Amino acid sequence: MKNKITKTHFWLSVILLLVVVLFFTVPEILSSKILNEDGNVINEIKKILSIPVLPPLDTVAYDKKMDELANNPVPKVVQPKIDPKTNKPIPPPPPKPNLWPVKTVYPNAGAILPFNRIVAYYGNLYSKNMGVLGQYTEDKMLAKLDAEVKKWTEADPTTPALPALHYITVVAQESPGPDGKFRIRMPDSEINKIIAMAKKINGIVFLDVQVGLSTLEEEIPLLEKYLKMPEVNVGIDPEFSMKTGIRPGKVVGTYDAMDINFVANYLAEIVKENNLTPKILVIHRYTQKMVTNYGEIKPLPEVQIVMDMDGWGMAEKKLDTYQQFIYKEPVQFTGFKLFYKNDTLTPGTVLMTPKDLLKLIPRPIYIQYQ
Repeated sequence: MKNKITKTHFWLSVILLLVVVLFFTVPEILSSKILNEDGNVINEIKKILSIPVLPPLDTVAYDKKMDELANNPVPKVVQPKIDPKTNKPIPPPPPKPNLWPVKTVYPNAGAILPFNRIVAYYGNLYSKNMGVLGQYTEDKMLAKLDAEVKKWTEADPTTPALPALHYITVVAQESPGPDGKFRIRMPDSEINKIIAMAKKINGIVFLDVQVGLSTLEEEIPLLEKYLKMPEVNVGIDPEFSMKTGIRPGKVVGTYDAMDINFVANYLAEIVKENNLTPKILVIHRYTQKMVTNYGEIKPLPEVQIVMDMDGWGMAEKKLDTYQQFIYKEPVQFTGFKLFYKNDTLTPGTVLMTPKDLLKLIPRPIYIQYQ
């Protein structure tokens, strides 16, 4: 693949050189047809030449890492029973197939997962109650995030932790708003602040969408200029997708696989058109009905999908939620959300640690703190 790209660059360089020579020696050849189209031909050549040459995905390393994340127990050795009639061993029943790792498409070159673990701070800059992202000053918040990132890298050195800011960009509201959609969109100025913060720590960004009575088809395209940035990814929250018309906060909402696939396909087109490395799509979940038809969710070479356990409470409750709705309904990758406040409301409880979560089957590759 690398040789193919190198040859392509060589010939495109030759073509570009010929265009320049022709321009200066016989300018009338190029004067009208090419350059009057805003230099489209030359711009396209420059665009192709600017594509970074990435090494192809090491599928052996990828498969090995996925097996490590699966964290499946070592199969037990079953002693065969003897048939009393024939006095011969009875073959043991075949072992149940493992749900993890999920056999799906390989990602394109440059994929973050599963080679790095993402450690994200979640929230909104306008609110101290929606998550740690808006609770502290920028410097203090980034310092706290850095401390969590270091804890995770120390706990699992083979999977270096990557910092992320998970920003609620479209926020569900109790009031209908001017258009009756029960959601408010954050201004570009706030999104730009988040992107600038992430650059300071060499991190990535997730723009989270709570649609209310709006739809993903309406909200996601409005973020396209940001989604063209290589460091910007997407989160979607079924809790606030109110397909029944009830206002957010009254009942838990839902997304179907069709909704999730819409976002994945939209992101995939952006990746293709802008020569980007794979995007990551995070879907929050803590109930059965929040995601329907999980088996029809389609990861793509351009989009990696994370099902994030989003429930709060004591460790036992969170682990049960992970077991029921994340482990039993595999898609591709898993995440786990930790609440600094709500997970420790019961006296005597403490926040779960990296060591605790690395015991899970499968091990989560996306960790979110609220």
